[in-house]
Amino acid sequence: MDSEKGEATQAYLGMWRSMAEAGVTMDWKSEKLREYAAGDALSAISRGMYADHLNGLVYKGAPKNHPEVTAAKPTARPTTVMISDCGDSTKWLKYRAKDGERADDKPGGRRAITAEVKKQTDGDWRVTRFAVEAVGSC
Repeated sequence: MDSEKGEATQAYLGMWRSMAEAGVTMDWKSEKLREYAAGDALSAISRGMYADHLNGLVYKGAPKNHPEVTAAKPTARPTTVMISDCGDSTKWLKYRAKDGERADDKPGGRRAITAEVKKQTDGDWRVTRFAVEAVGSC
């Protein structure tokens, strides 16, 4: 069971890394996003990045994550893993692409994140759903 939890956690961290990488140019079609996210999670990421692209925004920096597995089902050979995180967006902020200025004056910060990671039919783990709470929620 530990290997499944580890693989699910790596997929979760991969999702955030790929979002930071794609966010430099707001590449909402990035294949790397598909490596680590599927279903509702991929749709939410792609829609958000597309909207930011249309608004001329990009991300700079990267989030810091501290994931913990909170549940795994079924118990013997899990195919679904739930992750809780207190992610820090302090050094992962939005900027205007045209002039490099900060897009808003709100600082990043620590946010509670919950995620569902599922083993896919191809054998890889992908985040299928996630929720990010407001700054200061953890």
